[in-house]
Amino acid sequence: MVLRLLNRFAWLVVGALFIFSGLIKLNDPVGTAIKLEEYFTVFSKDFSSIFLAFVPYALYLSIFLSSLEVILGVALLVRWRLKLVLWVLLGLTVFFTFLTFYSAYFNKVTDCGCFGDAIKLTPWESFSKDVILLVLLLILLATQRFLPPFGRNSQKTAGLVVLVTVILSVGMGVYAYQHEPYLDFRAYKVGANIPALMKPSAPLRYEYLMEKDGKEERFTTYPTDPSYTFKKMETLNPEDAPKITDFNVWNDQGDFTQELFVGNRLLIVVHDVKKTHPKSFSEINSLLAGLEKNQTPQVTPVALTSANSQEFDVFRHDVNLAVPYYFADATVLKTVIRSNPGLLLLKNGVVVGKWHYNDVPTVQQVQALL
Repeated sequence: MVLRLLNRFAWLVVGALFIFSGLIKLNDPVGTAIKLEEYFTVFSKDFSSIFLAFVPYALYLSIFLSSLEVILGVALLVRWRLKLVLWVLLGLTVFFTFLTFYSAYFNKVTDCGCFGDAIKLTPWESFSKDVILLVLLLILLATQRFLPPFGRNSQKTAGLVVLVTVILSVGMGVYAYQHEPYLDFRAYKVGANIPALMKPSAPLRYEYLMEKDGKEERFTTYPTDPSYTFKKMETLNPEDAPKITDFNVWNDQGDFTQELFVGNRLLIVVHDVKKTHPKSFSEINSLLAGLEKNQTPQVTPVALTSANSQEFDVFRHDVNLAVPYYFADATVLKTVIRSNPGLLLLKNGVVVGKWHYNDVPTVQQVQALL
């Protein structure tokens, strides 16, 4: 009886967790691809440069691996080819456990991206999660006799469910790539007040770990006694820290960040001019022309890029993008919006609109949000 209950618990938890993890990643396949690129870069330095060969295929791997998680989770729950599915799940989990241990022990990738931007886990939390999964899968392998098929034709029905899951999972990932994520968990989502998120929500409190005569002591104020040796400082209320710490915009004349939060601004974000979608600028330019003719309310267009000025000057002339441009960090721009190019509408620093280049809005849609 105990083994049966343990089996059912492990069956439900493992299946549900893989489905949830896969769906979260499929919600934002570009974000998952960025995380994969980070792993490939780390491994290329630590093991072999051959891992760099996988970087161009990160997006395809993102959709494939994320879909595979959902498919295997569903297959487990409907008990389709149970033995094969359990061994594949075990193999994947062993691999993920190695990745998270390596990241945690050597402090290589500080966020594994296991649950995308929805749930942030520290490297050691990710490793602990994978260890628990391993234990549950070993329990399932040892007690799989308690998971018999649902009936005579259950494998056909289960196979059909798995097939539908394959189609829906891949379709979900492809659609999310061609548009923005279905659910936006990032700090720059619609409704976010960027300048407010750049400030702490409450005064930050700190604790100082000091050492004296071989003994460690903690203080909430920095001790004035010079005999103490500083060890480390910890934030006591990290939940009140700024949610955005790296958003900076500048040009050759200086910082432009605060000016960006004044009035209505339409940001045309170009992460990388070499990887952008140039054909989409015909629609973007039509929108800009329409906004220039309809000045009520007034909208000021601004381009943000991580390219250098010479590179971007050539590019914007090629696509006829006649707007002032400023610079920002490439990683920050990819966090702001996954689309390249992408559009972000700010009203006094508040994000009121966000569009992929496949969903360029009309003038009326932009003005309705202001």
